[in-house]
Amino acid sequence: MRYDHVEIGRTGSRGKRYAFVTDEKVGGATYTPAALADFVAARMIDAAGLHHNPRSVRILDPAVGEGELLASLLAQLPDDVRIDVCGFDTDRRALHSTEARLRSAFPGVSLDLRTGDFLKFVLDMCSGVGPGLFFDAGAAETFDLIIANPPYVRTQVMGAKHAQRLAATFGLHGRVDLYYAFLVAISMVLRPHGVAGIIVSNRFMTTRAGATVRRAIRAGFNLRQVWDLGDTKLFSAAVLPAVLIGEGKNGDDGGNVQFTSIYESTEPARHSSASIIDALEHTGVVEVPDGRRFHVRSGTLDSSSGSSAVWRIATNATDAWLETVSTHTWRRFGEIGKIRVGVKTCADGVFIRDDWDKLPQNERPELLRPLITHHVARRFRADESRAGRRILYPHESIGGQRRAVELDEYPRSKAYLTRHRSVLESRSYVLEAGRHWYEIWVPQDPATWRKPKLVFRDIAKEPCFWVDFAGAVVNGDCYWIAIEDESLLWLAAAVANSTFIRSFYDHRFHNKLYAGRRRFITQYVEAFPLPHPESETAAEIIQGARAMYSTAGTPNCELRFAELDGLVWSAFGLTLEEVAR
Repeated sequence: MRYDHVEIGRTGSRGKRYAFVTDEKVGGATYTPAALADFVAARMIDAAGLHHNPRSVRILDPAVGEGELLASLLAQLPDDVRIDVCGFDTDRRALHSTEARLRSAFPGVSLDLRTGDFLKFVLDMCSGVGPGLFFDAGAAETFDLIIANPPYVRTQVMGAKHAQRLAATFGLHGRVDLYYAFLVAISMVLRPHGVAGIIVSNRFMTTRAGATVRRAIRAGFNLRQVWDLGDTKLFSAAVLPAVLIGEGKNGDDGGNVQFTSIYESTEPARHSSASIIDALEHTGVVEVPDGRRFHVRSGTLDSSSGSSAVWRIATNATDAWLETVSTHTWRRFGEIGKIRVGVKTCADGVFIRDDWDKLPQNERPELLRPLITHHVARRFRADESRAGRRILYPHESIGGQRRAVELDEYPRSKAYLTRHRSVLESRSYVLEAGRHWYEIWVPQDPATWRKPKLVFRDIAKEPCFWVDFAGAVVNGDCYWIAIEDESLLWLAAAVANSTFIRSFYDHRFHNKLYAGRRRFITQYVEAFPLPHPESETAAEIIQGARAMYSTAGTPNCELRFAELDGLVWSAFGLTLEEVAR
């Protein structure tokens, strides 16, 4: 679907970073593969019980595109069901092509496919200004079946003003992607006991920013089934999809929500399957014909933490595992220090270089500081052989307050920055925020850099946390936490680098990107557990972490790690698991 309605969907001023994006990205067009369309349609029909109770049905697709979803649903409906179909799309040519295809394949179906904006239609309908619905003026303005792959457009692409308008209109809060509004609008036109099958990005399930849509889904639907299709690459675009099956609100919220996830794995396969879709019928590791293996997990959606909590697969085994960890947890990482992302200059070419020493001494800025980037990432201790980047850092802390330095006190830095003034002043948002033209956009707290800290990569297959005592600035491609108590610093480093924390992450968060990469962001790391630091096992762990720091990069390091890793598992009342790498 090409979503570009001027009142709601058209992108506005997106800033230079998003000024040149494809029409598909602006419109959120991600067409549905036939196998996935068949899967969604079949699950919807099962949920609606239409095979057992033939009747007339009214169907909606709010983002028709090439019509794959409608074609799959129509092909699987019982022959004796009277069918009325309504659809929207803003791409006139695609819609005409789809209409011709569906009329040829399903001549007995009543079709009303409209070139238009589904969100505007819902707004007009709810405000009473829109026309009566499609098939006859007296018909109830709801649908029995809604099948959808809403356009996925990130806030940065569609523009903040449009995102704010969507949020206000549809009762959403925080950062809003376009499909959030579609989900709310779909719930508004789904009749009680009607069934919706919706393909969305899985991003909302496990991120703090997704809390608004998690609440909206639970408020708007009686959710019945969820599939997190992870890194299956079912779409040609870089989409990690999910499928939701929900009923219209009808006073019956009882029953567990079935939840299945599938992610690529390197573990030995226990089953084989003809396709990724067929693999969803299994539990465990499944191999598909192209040689890839996927780990399929099934359980229920954990609802014990409220409607806005991250979505987690609950099983008896997982719940018991997490309960054991909880009983052996003293504190969480977020309780021993504030987790921050690194600095963001929005002009790295000016502020960050690895060739400062090539400048003549009389031109080299006084405000240079060592910079930690992901290039030096290594467990426990940075790889200094890959260091070298430094940052011109024009901030200081006076009386506990951060401020920009007085440039006149640093003449070489002033001369250097002045040469690049036009570039720095092009960051209009810095000036609009009342800041000096030469400031870093996100400098963090200048006084905190000197403290001992634990630094870690944002995205990695394996956890990679290292200790910094050098007072370096951390770049925005990493996160960090200042921990002045050295015992806690070493304890946190050992836990964070362990195979235990990898298992904890997978049990608790279920959030992976392609190729098994995990997101080590604030909301996850702050929940990492710590054992009591005064226990005998913790004392051994602390000693072992110090040794890992001293021997990092040597042949003895991995031997030491195996012993330390086992101690971490033991500290949480668990036996070391066999962890595939």
